[in-house]
Order: sequence, then structure tokens, then C-alpha cells
Amino acid sequence: MTVLLRTRIAVTAAPLDVAAELGGLRRGLGDIGAMVSFVGTCRSEGGRLAGLELEHYPGMAEAEFARIVQEAGERWPIIAMAVVHRTGRVLAGEDIVVVAALSDHRAAAFAATEFAMDFLKTSAPFWKKEIAADGSARRWVAAKAADDAAVERWTAADRATGDAQ
Repeated sequence: MTVLLRTRIAVTAAPLDVAAELGGLRRGLGDIGAMVSFVGTCRSEGGRLAGLELEHYPGMAEAEFARIVQEAGERWPIIAMAVVHRTGRVLAGEDIVVVAALSDHRAAAFAATEFAMDFLKTSAPFWKKEIAADGSARRWVAAKAADDAAVERWTAADRATGDAQ
């Protein structure tokens, strides 16, 4: 098991400053070989959407982020990891989430970042409501089968190696 030197877990209504998040995560860690980040951005869906209204379950969302980060640290030799997610109104073109992992080598950082994003999409208590560009009725965004399939590959790998938790 790897002991993470630094973690950053947050839910915020403020716009994300990706450069500041990544800079803060790596500050003073001179022995990293790789930093991989994912930034999720609100799409306009071809001009159909003005944005999204994001809601979360306070306290539970952050606890789930921490659980995901801890599990990533148990699976890969991660030095530091961040999960920062917006809540409230997010307009098309604005960033919704940043996930980053730092490690000695790129393979672990890529895997941990992808693992964290896959589980955030399916297990973190967040809900999205579309804000239509034309002011018409809003609708909640449904869970996607593709997101469940992405998580399944991690659990299938666990079953294949006998590491299921």
C-alpha cells in the first residue's frame, strides 16, 4: 500500500482554477516523474444547452472522493492525488471537475486518474440538471450504461486476479 504524501478533495461553487490546483498538488514534491490530469468540461451539446445545474450530497460526496483516492493509492504507487468538483450552475465551456495523480512513472498516474474518474461518474452522489439554451423545461441527466461498463472493467480485473474487495 502506498502512503499518499498529499491529497486534495473538494467540492466548490467557485470556478475551477486548474493551473492552481495542479501547481498546489505538486508544489514541493521534487521526486515525481509524472503528473496526469483529467479536466471535465460542460458541453453545449451543439448549442442546445446553456449549462448544467449540479447538486451533490454534502459530506457524502467528499467521503466518496476520499474513498476513491484511498483505493487508487492502494492499487498504484501514487504520490499525490486531487479530486475537485464544481457544484451549482456551470455554464457551457466551464470546467466541472479536475482529477490528477502524481507518481514516479506515467503508467500508475494514468491508471489512477482513469480509475478515479470512472468511479466518480458512478458512485459519487452528484446530480446534473440541464439548463436549456432556449429556456425550455430542464431535465435531469440520466446515468449512462457506458459509465457502468467503465467501472465493470476495474471490478472484472479484480475478479480475474483475485483482488476483489
